[in-house]
Amino acid sequence: MQARLAERRQAGLFRQLPQLQQVKGRLLTCQGRDYLNFSGNDYLGLATDPTVVAALCQGATDYGVGSTGSPLISGQQLPHQQLCAEICDWLNVEAVLLFSSGFAANQAMLLGLVADDECLVLDKLSHASMIDAALQLPGGYKRYLHNDLSSLQKLLSHQTTPAVVATEGVFSMDGDSPDLAALVALCQAAAVPLLLDDAHGLGIVGAQGAGSLAAAGIATGAAQCLMANFGKALGGQGGFLACSPLVADYLTQSARHFIYSTALSPALAVAMRQSIRLCRQQQWRRDQLRENILLCRQLAAHYDIALLPSDSAIQPLMIGDSHKALQLSAELAAAGIWLSAIRAPTVPRHQARLRITLSALHQPADLQSLFSTLRSLL
Repeated sequence: MQARLAERRQAGLFRQLPQLQQVKGRLLTCQGRDYLNFSGNDYLGLATDPTVVAALCQGATDYGVGSTGSPLISGQQLPHQQLCAEICDWLNVEAVLLFSSGFAANQAMLLGLVADDECLVLDKLSHASMIDAALQLPGGYKRYLHNDLSSLQKLLSHQTTPAVVATEGVFSMDGDSPDLAALVALCQAAAVPLLLDDAHGLGIVGAQGAGSLAAAGIATGAAQCLMANFGKALGGQGGFLACSPLVADYLTQSARHFIYSTALSPALAVAMRQSIRLCRQQQWRRDQLRENILLCRQLAAHYDIALLPSDSAIQPLMIGDSHKALQLSAELAAAGIWLSAIRAPTVPRHQARLRITLSALHQPADLQSLFSTLRSLL
């Protein structure tokens, strides 16, 4: 263990938990000092919305803090049923399964819906939760070039066993998206099921924030199963799968992450239902986030800072060297800006970056401060 840790320190890959006192809106507090937070996923500013906080408190008063059991034993209570119904109405799906995290939901989706005689074909930059599931599949997996449909088509055309395709609506490290309309058409032409991780698209794009498929003008049912979570735009915790009743029934029998984990807190389920309602009703949150994204791109161009191409709330600045990324992150912190360095194995080696994540709560002055400071440091 000591040798492995020493190697990671030398490579600039050693990780340590930051000791934060509080994360609230556009600010976080560490060791008594406030920082502008550009590393959070509270895209719509719902994590501390007073009505969501009040719903959580009321849910705890009415139903208690813990669910006290797994969903199939005693965990699935009225708040969970109401939350599932809200998601079904929002995304126009017939069934929803709730999970303790998006990671668990992704694992359940891939391990449950890729049969032993099927090969999983997934995007090269898919999330670690999907890759970890792929490594366990009896039928194996293949990876196509990132967002490259010709690469996907070539793999499918040479596939000798049944295949299942998996990708993301918005990629968490690069902030880009596939051409979902073309991808869905390709999968349908090849009669191949599509599994979609929309953790970073839900709440942000599409009418009422219904996600990446809605933004592409595609029904949610075009994917055999959709994974999203409550820990990004909805400001909470946990994840879910949206699918048909057939798929939900099948996963209920086989998804170990669903069967054997304690169900979500009922209080949290109450809070997430309120968060979804605000997400659907308050378009101003998405409008403000969109303005911040545009301003981010404009300031980057003004200061000659080359961000990766992205129209999402994720705006990565490629650094390359892990030591340099850590140094820049520390220098930004000294200036009162919290922007974490993302390093291998989260991203490929020599692709360390500062991943700027934006919120509807960020103010123009916050972005101006970020980019003027970055310019002076670079």
